Amino acid sequence: MTFTLEQLRGFVAVAEELHFSRAAARLAMTQPPLSRQIQKLERAVDAQLLVRDNRRVTLTTAGEVFLVEARRLLSLAETAPELARRVSSGSTGVVRVGFTAAATYGILGRVLDEIAEQLPDVDVELAEMVTREQVAGLVNEEIDLGLARPPFDDATFGSRLLHRERLLVAAPTGHSLLRPGRAVTGADVAREPVIMHSPTKARYFYDLVAGTVPIAHENIVHTVSQVLTMLWLVAAGRGLAFVPESAARLRIDGVEFVRLETAVAKPVELHLLWLNASANPALWRTLTALEGRTPFE
Repeated sequence: MTFTLEQLRGFVAVAEELHFSRAAARLAMTQPPLSRQIQKLERAVDAQLLVRDNRRVTLTTAGEVFLVEARRLLSLAETAPELARRVSSGSTGVVRVGFTAAATYGILGRVLDEIAEQLPDVDVELAEMVTREQVAGLVNEEIDLGLARPPFDDATFGSRLLHRERLLVAAPTGHSLLRPGRAVTGADVAREPVIMHSPTKARYFYDLVAGTVPIAHENIVHTVSQVLTMLWLVAAGRGLAFVPESAARLRIDGVEFVRLETAVAKPVELHLLWLNASANPALWRTLTALEGRTPFE
């Protein structure tokens, strides 16, 4: 079964006008070639679509059904080139975003709001991943954009600072370190029991904390990879934890926070991360849309 768009347009015009002469005038053509188009179309679909006599034209039952589909096909044919142009330009399409769990504590929502405001026709698919999983996902083209912790291979990835925040100590309610208006130092917490970040699954935070606080190995009571798990363990009285400032938004009963003095006021960094060789136009439009609004503070 083969038919052309011109045949579909001719059929729709006749079906709507119910008159060959008026349909031909509407299409800026003469009646004989229009009649031949309809005949070819009927042969292609192997069904009579119109009943004609000297006085009027009517649709057969098959013609009524085919008219619905013909209009749909013509609409698709008209919109497909524009859709292709929009996808090619990046103004529509899909961006797959990987994010760390800690990024959901305020930052992810703001990023999604920016994308929705500036690129309403771009769909965003989300995947929670630690940084090393995001790196692999970008290389394997499973995601397009990451919200990840440094460092990165500059030869393979592009990155941009998205957010910077303080490092806090999470402590059980009533702990002696929780004194109003006073930050704590590395020396204050060096001898305390600690719930530590995993050196493999949360390497960024592990290195950051280990470089800031002289924690003895024997004082590490648990090693975990997720901030939320750390806070539940703090609430259970298992020890202290070092978390990004945004984690204080979680407000878990039995957990309070105090600022940790660090050499850099806001040492915790979150970056946008993407593959330099990405061929997804929507990614580059997304990065442009976010360019003027970052870093978030």
